[in-house]
Amino acid sequence: MKKFDIRNIKVRKVNINEIDDRMLLINLYATQGLTLIIGIIWILFQRQNFIELFSIPSSILFIWWGLGLAAAVIVIDLLISRWVPEDAADDGGVNDRIFGNRPIWHIVVISFVVAVCEELLFRGAIQHAVGPYWTSIIFAAIHVRYLKHWIPTGLVFSISYGLGWIYIQSGTIWAPIIAHFVIDLIMGLIIRYRRES
Repeated sequence: MKKFDIRNIKVRKVNINEIDDRMLLINLYATQGLTLIIGIIWILFQRQNFIELFSIPSSILFIWWGLGLAAAVIVIDLLISRWVPEDAADDGGVNDRIFGNRPIWHIVVISFVVAVCEELLFRGAIQHAVGPYWTSIIFAAIHVRYLKHWIPTGLVFSISYGLGWIYIQSGTIWAPIIAHFVIDLIMGLIIRYRRES
């Protein structure tokens, strides 16, 4: 039996085109699973009540908070993509690979999973500890693929701050979950149908 030697592990940068679709999805769902687990553990250490965190308010105002932010983000993103050169907003082709050839039902599933997992960690746990500003810096930093260009990095930071703000204003995590879901869903569908045409 061959011995495992940690010194023989080699790490190299991988281009998105070197990853097949199956591995891309495994990576996506594994990352979201890890995000969910970290969020749950962090919330438990903060002694927050999960039932209270995910309770649905009696007023439907939180839906309007979520939809309003989503609409503003989509309009701003579309305006930016209209006037800003494509290479200034390049994410390395990751979003095209994730959404480009995906069936609509899978875009819905991906958008929902990402919205719930990321909002649980960032709004439910991290923002509870450090507030919306530092949460947004961390949120922008983990979206590594955008860090090469200041426009998408600024946009991700602003979206995160907006998600944190509507969480505070609405008093429920469902507002940022709805906004995050709608943003990812609409942008995913735009990427999918733009590629078809």
